[in-house]
Amino acid sequence: MVKDRKLVLIDGHSILHRAFYGVPDLTNAKGLHTNAVYGFLNIMFRILEEEKPDFLAVAFDVHAPTFRHEMYEAYKGTRKPMPEELREQVPVLKDVLRAMQVTIVEQAGLEADDILGTLAKKAQAQGMEVSLVSGDRDLLQVADEHIKIRIPKTKMGRTEVEDYYPEDVVKAFQVTPHQFIDLKALMGDSSDNVPGVPKVGQKTATELMVQYGSMEEIYAHVEEISKKSIRESLIANRELADLSKVLVTIRTDSDVSMDYEASKAEGFYTKEAYDLFKELEFRNMLSRFRQDQADANEDIAATFRRLESLEDFLGRLKKIKDSQRVGLFLAMEGDCPVAAAVSAQEETFLYVLPREENVQLSLFEEPGQNRGREGEEAACAEGLRALSARARIASFDIKRLYPYLEQDTTERYFDILIGAYLLNPLKNDHAPETIAAEHLGLQIPGWAERFGKQKAGEAVREAPDRFMEYCCYGAYVARKAADVLERKLTETGMDRLMREMEMPLSLVLYDMEREGVEVRREELKAYGDALVARIEELEKSIHAQAGVAFNINSPKQMGEVLFDTMKLPGGKKTKTGYSTAADVLEKLSEEAPIVKDILEYRQLTKLKSTYADGLAVYIGEDRRIHTSFNQTITATGRISSTEPNLQNIPMRMELGRRIRKVFVPREGCEFMDADYSQIELRVLAHMSGDEQLIEAYHMDQDIHRITAAKVFHTPFEEVTDLQRRNAKAVNFGIVYGISSFGLSQDLSISKKEAADYIEQYFATYPGVKAFLDGLVAGAKEKGYITTMFGRRRPVPELSSSNFMQRSFGERVAMNSPIQGTAADIIKIAMIRVWQALRDSGLKSRLILQVHDELVIETYREEEEQVRQILLENMQGAAELDVALEVDLHTGDNWYEAK
Repeated sequence: MVKDRKLVLIDGHSILHRAFYGVPDLTNAKGLHTNAVYGFLNIMFRILEEEKPDFLAVAFDVHAPTFRHEMYEAYKGTRKPMPEELREQVPVLKDVLRAMQVTIVEQAGLEADDILGTLAKKAQAQGMEVSLVSGDRDLLQVADEHIKIRIPKTKMGRTEVEDYYPEDVVKAFQVTPHQFIDLKALMGDSSDNVPGVPKVGQKTATELMVQYGSMEEIYAHVEEISKKSIRESLIANRELADLSKVLVTIRTDSDVSMDYEASKAEGFYTKEAYDLFKELEFRNMLSRFRQDQADANEDIAATFRRLESLEDFLGRLKKIKDSQRVGLFLAMEGDCPVAAAVSAQEETFLYVLPREENVQLSLFEEPGQNRGREGEEAACAEGLRALSARARIASFDIKRLYPYLEQDTTERYFDILIGAYLLNPLKNDHAPETIAAEHLGLQIPGWAERFGKQKAGEAVREAPDRFMEYCCYGAYVARKAADVLERKLTETGMDRLMREMEMPLSLVLYDMEREGVEVRREELKAYGDALVARIEELEKSIHAQAGVAFNINSPKQMGEVLFDTMKLPGGKKTKTGYSTAADVLEKLSEEAPIVKDILEYRQLTKLKSTYADGLAVYIGEDRRIHTSFNQTITATGRISSTEPNLQNIPMRMELGRRIRKVFVPREGCEFMDADYSQIELRVLAHMSGDEQLIEAYHMDQDIHRITAAKVFHTPFEEVTDLQRRNAKAVNFGIVYGISSFGLSQDLSISKKEAADYIEQYFATYPGVKAFLDGLVAGAKEKGYITTMFGRRRPVPELSSSNFMQRSFGERVAMNSPIQGTAADIIKIAMIRVWQALRDSGLKSRLILQVHDELVIETYREEEEQVRQILLENMQGAAELDVALEVDLHTGDNWYEAK
């Protein structure tokens, strides 16, 4: 019996098409585009959760001519072809649906909407409730008291669904479902290949339908239509209107049926589907299969133990010290450890540290020196340190663990976070649960899913069993995933990169964070006060020049003042008003003094909020700022810093540079600042092998003046400052894959002049052109680029059908190997400098890294030794065909040292 049951029908191609354009591009490790399939499944899961149907079927068009196709193509040629990135996902979706045991209905000679219309009406006739899901509004004509049309809209991965019963159709379009056929035929739909009647848009078609009720009645009274252009178009295009009606009309009586017994909405989460979801990298959907994995997870969780005494914990650590691989996971609350979980061989155990009120253990103190908890944390730390001296330790985010590990070497350590990042640097959510899903096929809930926004201390008190399981899984995943990730890194040629660069670097960055840098709070306040004074001056000047007071921080008000009130040229209107973006204002700054003041005002207010006010928040009790250095964020491998970001301090304007004056060395020290000179250009010379560019560097003269002489065919001594500036822009622009448009904007010249500059540059350095072209070709073939040291960066954009995305991919393919290699070189230099300082027994410490710049807090009596260490290890960090040059300066603050 099917009466009173519910059927959900889904328009396969239509929803897949909607999802393709609504979900950002996704590709799996094999380079297969998956965004449309991902979006389709999200919509399907949502519909299933909302409808809870008894039966489910998905209809597809068959790629064979249908009656309506033939009619349209005879009149106007073939339909627009489906993008290749979408086409390749159709069979993938069908494979997924079959694996989920979802009924697929398709029949040669019938379009999907004919199938859907017929199945919906037949089901209704049998007493069923039907929900018909499609992105095609043509199906609104099928809406009935028992047939609901559901039209999803997907935008940036989020889905909204519009629901239509007959009354909803009337409310939205002022016509009944049956009349909707004529409405659509009249107004047409280019996206659906329905020509319609020229000059008759939706508004006119609606007015005609409301007045006359049908297309037949409209034509019966066509001579009465007052608007001449509409009347004449209707008369001249009657044949087109009739064709459109045929194209729009959905068959509800076609020869198609479905087997309800085989179409029950159940049993979706099969092992075959799970394997496909893993292959497609739909990790956040794998949790739907968790119930089917419950037994396997229970077997793992059965090995988890919570230990009640510190003695038992320390005793077990001693027993496993010779294990092949030990997983270690620390649960932290801020800088304070709450629990330690350890996984070795077939056991995983947890020890929760006792809590005392108002006791905090800082990671920037040695645990043994902590004054609280009666030495319990010190004993725990000593036990872990002794374990790490013998066993191979695997962990997640090892930087947090270094206070509790031996720090003589990282050879025995493996960080699964870093390993997963190297394998896919485009991801930004390398959490333990996502690593487990991607690399172990293990479904475990993350912190937010288990505990929401609770802190570790709250979780261990309120849900001790769940807390134990979470931590123990962390240690278990670290141990198990480390072997898998090591193997994958070896397969991709990045095992040495992991072992010799990224793991040692993690210890260097931990030490730099621990050291921090002193900031003088009183000088920072004085700097902020000076900014406020200048900001107020500028505000008065801007209002005076405008002749009206307005909110300078409001782009809308500023646009109206500049382009409506003051009538300045070059106003570009957007949906929200005039654009006041920096590039728009900079073009006006020479002829309008108010614009110069506005640009300065913007810069100073940002300095005030971001640095004068923002930095003060991070000054600790030790008067130092301890920023966080991140090595798993950027796609190119560059190090970044957060809380606060010390790598984004402005350098172009003097007032911005002056913020560095508040950063000072400790007593008895000075800052020594060493900066690579043009490292990316030198990397380009080496990697391209261009003889002219290499020779230019060997001449040991101004590289930009040499380039200008060659590009502009001017004797070296006669190169003008303008020619040198232009050559410098081209030199650095080439590194970043700059286009002629981008260069024209930078130099305020025509696009043709910029194209000529680039053409002359490549004629001068032909090896560079061949090298960059080769990078793009190689990336298209392999799907990724590599640095000199083997770091990979996937470039999925190169296979996009979107021109802008492909162009972006080409720039990435050209600049990532250069930027990534430069980033690798600075990392090598950091490791070598840090190690040399330690090996030499010096007190001086590496404390900051900003792009190509290293800062050493140098004891004055050690200045010469530190100078030699910096020069030797930075210049020797890589063997290139051109020398690595280093600019080195000292000073009593960061400003003077730079």
